[in-house]
Amino acid sequence: MIYELRIYTANPGKMGALHARFRDHTCRLFEKHGIKNVGYWSNTIGGRSDELWYMVAFDDLGHRDAAWKAFGADPDWQEARRKSEENGPLVHHIENRIMSPTDFSPLR
Repeated sequence: MIYELRIYTANPGKMGALHARFRDHTCRLFEKHGIKNVGYWSNTIGGRSDELWYMVAFDDLGHRDAAWKAFGADPDWQEARRKSEENGPLVHHIENRIMSPTDFSPLR
């Protein structure tokens, strides 16, 4: 199992719309394409208030590549993104990291 940590920095005033897009569309579409939702977080104390952090899981890098490709091509995703960005892009930039659990990690 590999994990992908993604950090989205929202454009000013767009965090609510970004959360809504994940809640109402993205999480379900991830699962449809074999992207396992692990967790979603925003900063409560410390850090930046304009960041959404989330983690998804894949069997391996091949699975990850195929799942992201299928998700990106999904007409439901394309429509959800288009509608959510009618008043401008929600995300300023994205960081991501691919991580593998250590031999002592409780999450494998």
